[in-house]
Amino acid sequence: MRNPIRLKNLNLRFGPLYLIGVTVLVVHRPDASTLAAALPLLGAGAILRGWGAGHLVKNDELTTTGPYAHVRHPLYLGTILIGTGFAIAIGGIWTLLMLAALWPWFALQYFPRKERIESERLENLYGARYARYREAVPALWPRWRAWRDESDPPPARRRPAWAIDRYSDNNELGTLLAVCAGWLVFWFRATGLP
Repeated sequence: MRNPIRLKNLNLRFGPLYLIGVTVLVVHRPDASTLAAALPLLGAGAILRGWGAGHLVKNDELTTTGPYAHVRHPLYLGTILIGTGFAIAIGGIWTLLMLAALWPWFALQYFPRKERIESERLENLYGARYARYREAVPALWPRWRAWRDESDPPPARRRPAWAIDRYSDNNELGTLLAVCAGWLVFWFRATGLP
């Protein structure tokens, strides 16, 4: 199993975000009702990210199985669900302030840049196959029926579906641990425990 701590997430450029998060938790105590309301989003985001990470084979093939057959960016969708869940967990006016900061930043700055970079890279690697995939599968709003390219190999020759090795290679355990640790911090603050 790969080390779950992603050193790139400890980069100083994230310092202001960590400082804001700690400050909000120090000055505001969430309550049990907001934690309960946040839990489905946190769980759905973590499950979606884990499902996607267990399918994703970065740079070696175009992944179109699992959640990638329904949405092009399940990891980003999972991340925005988790972020929204934590914003709801805070409660009160802080929820509105956090959502007013998170959603526009994600929609206007972060995601468009990542979508452009990843689309260019994947189109260069996979050409027409990626173009068909991009045309058929939405970026963040899942389609109901799974997409399947007619040029895909028959199911008997395809690689296995979800795999713990890919989950580990994509460092998803670190994300799961961070979500769990974050929820525990919120829970301790809500219950008044140290």
